[in-house]
Amino acid sequence: MNMQSLMAQAQKIQKDIQKKQAEINSTIYSTQNEFLSLEMYGTKKIHKITINKEIVKDSEDLETLEDMLLVAINETVTKIDKDKEQKLGSYASGLNGLL
Repeated sequence: MNMQSLMAQAQKIQKDIQKKQAEINSTIYSTQNEFLSLEMYGTKKIHKITINKEIVKDSEDLETLEDMLLVAINETVTKIDKDKEQKLGSYASGLNGLL
């Protein structure tokens, strides 16, 4: 394989990675339960949190809501990481883990 062919292949892979990363970054991932719903971009910035107003009646409910919010954020981050691995994992194995 000559150097020009190798460079062209590397540039194609780089464009593919950038395209998939942009797709992940612009996707909104969501998690929902009876207390709240959470939407987060693939960049892991929160897009929207909606709290079920009927559930906050006292401080104990508020503590539960805070716990559920933490769980929802972590679940959404996990979804983003899984999608990223699915879309970019094949590149990472070919680049010896440089991604």
